[in-house]
Parts: sequence; C-alpha cells; structure tokens
Amino acid sequence: MSERRLISSGGPWEEQVAYSRAVVQGDWCFVSGTTSTASPEPAAQADAALGIIAAALDEGGFTMADVVRVRYLLPDASDFEECWPVLRRWFGDVRPAATMQQCGLIDPAMRIEIEATAYRG
Repeated sequence: MSERRLISSGGPWEEQVAYSRAVVQGDWCFVSGTTSTASPEPAAQADAALGIIAAALDEGGFTMADVVRVRYLLPDASDFEECWPVLRRWFGDVRPAATMQQCGLIDPAMRIEIEATAYRG
C-alpha cells in the first residue's frame, strides 16, 4: 500500500477546517481548492492560486506538467474569459481535462478558486 503524504501551505484554514493543501497518494496528488485575495482582479487571483498549486505540487514531487484534471470555480462566470491568458500560460502545453463551474465561494473577495489533480506514472 502506498504511503499517504499530507502537504500544508501553513495557512490558518487548513488547521481550522481540518484539510490539507494537497494529499499525495502513490502516483497521484490531489490539490485542494486554492484561492488568493492578493488582488481584486480574477486573472491576478488565478495566477496567484496557480503559483500556490505549483508550490504544493513541487513539495509533493510533481510539476504542473503532471496535472491531468483542473476545476475552476467562479462566483461570476463572466470573469472566466479574463483568466484565459493566465490559464494558457500555466497549462498551454499540458492541456488537462477541465471544468468551469459558477458557484458561491466562502469569501466575496474571492473571484476564482482552482482545484487540481496530478498523476505521475
């Protein structure tokens, strides 16, 4: 049986809500929904979130090239197109399976949340 490894970004939510930034199980890495409120702009938030995801993947021994599935969650679907150039920069050659869903997020300042799954086989 493969060892389960928990990765933390050190954020307070992880302790309070009892979750990990990422979980590595064998050849898989599951990255939790990731946000950033460093900027009010959706594209800047997407870029920051993907940077956090890349760091979590790196800590688990993965790269963005290993991402096979990504989910984009936005309170306002009309913000998604603004994020496309950022997504192309991070995933242009990777082209993971992807879903965009319009839904409420926990903080109104959050304009996008991104979740990723990576596999290295």
